[in-house]
Amino acid sequence: MESYALLLAATLNAGTVLALAALGLLINEKAGIVNLGAEGMMLCAAVAGFACVVHTGSDALGFLAGMGAGALLAALFGVLVIWLGTNQYATGLALSLFGAGFSAFVGIRYVQETLPTRPHFSIPVLGDIPLLGPALFRQHPLVYFAVALALGLIWWLYRSRSGLVLRSVGESPESAHALGYPVRRIRLAAVVAGGALCGLSGAYISVIYTPLWVEGMVAGKGWIALALTTFATWRPARVLLGAYLFGGVTMLQFHLQALGVDVPSQFLSMLPYVATIVVLVLISRNPTWIRVNMPASIGKPFNPGT
Repeated sequence: MESYALLLAATLNAGTVLALAALGLLINEKAGIVNLGAEGMMLCAAVAGFACVVHTGSDALGFLAGMGAGALLAALFGVLVIWLGTNQYATGLALSLFGAGFSAFVGIRYVQETLPTRPHFSIPVLGDIPLLGPALFRQHPLVYFAVALALGLIWWLYRSRSGLVLRSVGESPESAHALGYPVRRIRLAAVVAGGALCGLSGAYISVIYTPLWVEGMVAGKGWIALALTTFATWRPARVLLGAYLFGGVTMLQFHLQALGVDVPSQFLSMLPYVATIVVLVLISRNPTWIRVNMPASIGKPFNPGT
């Protein structure tokens, strides 16, 4: 039983990485913008957050540095696609490639660095419950923040005026513009907010999830987060559940290895990506369901002058 409690704890930890990034990308796509640069933003944020903690010893500053790096790159992406009219998909891919190369260059000196002793967190009383305590109540605060963020987004997107405006921009930017809303500024704000959350996810990887820096350490999690938004049909609660599902698949490989299951490690490493492909194939069999839930203007440029 203890091994299953450890698996559950690791699943929540791994799922938080995907949840933070995917919820950020959800905000982008609700505004009608597709940012394929999540992987690059997360890598740059990972090295920024790690370097900040190395020099300051403060995890909080590391998270802020990661969010700043992600927001800055997202702002650059937003200016290019929203104001200069570049192709969203090509620009996002370029950002991802740039982030991979730039983070590798900047991070060379931090490969051998180590962080201060990591703090341990536990909710009083609840953390001492047998089995459930270590699994659910001894997590880093950002694990609980991811859950709160998903719940907050549900309320904000479907119960607040500003959330309704954001969704209207993603559904019909022409109508929103006709009503006097600054569509391009709203889209830029959504892109920057999404980039900051991707940056927080990247910093969480290098500071908490695997407290070290190595080149390419995000290892495709940005792409899985992108797939999660489609898998969840652009619903925050489903994003959170999907993140934990993929987090569980990721951790399952280590759990099976610890149990002595004789399966090639290469096959186990493939599991998260195989699961991503299988899920996308299954949901693509019902294009009507995707079309009903997908923002109508996603990926489409908007020029108020036309």
